Amino acid sequence: MRKPTLSGNLWKHADFMRMWKGQSISEVGSQVSQLAIPFLAAKSLHASPLSFSLLGVFAFMPFILFALPAGVWVDRLHRRNILIVGDAARALLLAIIPILWALHDLRIWHLLVLEFVIGIFTVFFDVAYQSYLPSLVGRDDLIEGNSKLQLTVSVAQIGGPGLSGTLIGFITAPYAIVVDAVSFVISSIFMIRVRHREAVPEQKDGEVRPKMWPQVKEGLNWVVGHRWLRYIATFTATSNFMTSVLFSIFLLYCVRTLQLSSFAIGFMFAVGSAGSAIGAIYANKIRMRFGVGPTIVGTAIFSSFGGLLYPLAPHSFPLPFLMLGQAIFGFGAVAYNITQVSLRQTITPERLQGRMNAAMRWIVWGTIPLGTITGGALATVWSLHTALWIGAIGELFAAVPLLLSTVRHIGEMPPGVEEPTPAEAELAGGLIEGHPLPEPAAADL
Repeated sequence: MRKPTLSGNLWKHADFMRMWKGQSISEVGSQVSQLAIPFLAAKSLHASPLSFSLLGVFAFMPFILFALPAGVWVDRLHRRNILIVGDAARALLLAIIPILWALHDLRIWHLLVLEFVIGIFTVFFDVAYQSYLPSLVGRDDLIEGNSKLQLTVSVAQIGGPGLSGTLIGFITAPYAIVVDAVSFVISSIFMIRVRHREAVPEQKDGEVRPKMWPQVKEGLNWVVGHRWLRYIATFTATSNFMTSVLFSIFLLYCVRTLQLSSFAIGFMFAVGSAGSAIGAIYANKIRMRFGVGPTIVGTAIFSSFGGLLYPLAPHSFPLPFLMLGQAIFGFGAVAYNITQVSLRQTITPERLQGRMNAAMRWIVWGTIPLGTITGGALATVWSLHTALWIGAIGELFAAVPLLLSTVRHIGEMPPGVEEPTPAEAELAGGLIEGHPLPEPAAADL
């Protein structure tokens, strides 16, 4: 059984600290690959704008194809084991890249295939990760846990790109990826040392396991029908689409149009990501000062203004504009994610955590490959600069449905829901196994 913790006391939670340490190391390693793989494609493999954008498409396509069934399996299996396998598998797959490069046999299609397979394991890992946390630390500590985990991401974004740029400069991009492979190995070792075992649904003798599609539909209906979750999903999906249009060709724009070196790009991400760290540190204070709903809506709107600074950056001296854009976007996006993810985890019953997170991932990350391929197509038809403008302007309008919803009226974090009654599930727009689907609440859409 999980030992209860006091709010603000996760420093003394041994299992959480093991998971946090492993993920901290893994996040730094992932920052290296996130720059090294596209840099390898752009500089060494001479990828076209369209094939370059396909890297992002293949990386996120698994979220469209596998996220929903992944949620069912995450609710059926031990989530800790899924996390261990996910880290170990991605370490092995990443190691293939430097091996193929050393053999002089690396092609762009190798990167595309590897990004796709790595993406499959990432789907299962991410769904299990967000679903495992509530059982590990308890719902009273979710804000603190999510803040600490997001702070790690932000700090990694500060130091990781600089490390990546340095490694690419000294040992070249293919061999820099080895760092990420090693980080996944270390992360899996830390997860093996986590002692907490969450409860999984037991199947009685002679009991037929529920079919997958009804369980998938249960998670989807919980998200789409919920009076708050559907608007959070709508904003995040639209925002991800527009930012993917922008970021799908952003690095290519920095390398080919602005002529930035790997060191300058790494420095830009490192300095600009300070905004993300500040967002992680102050997210809870902002939530306490303004309330849950205003924090979600306000940070969503604030982050959208960062994208405008990318196409506005002058060619003669672009770094200040790019870094400020990164800082604004990072601060708003991180504070938004911490607050809305904690809200989602709090209001969702334990047995639906995997399917809720999978449904959200399918909806909000499923738009990323669509936006990525759109960005590559726009850059091919017009120009890299035009694609940046379209993505930045579109991002400004993404928060309109969220602003007009009832999410803005949420004050305190709602009490945790262990298991809703059929009437409560119907009111929220969700579903309970063994009960019919409620009618869609079309009036609020």
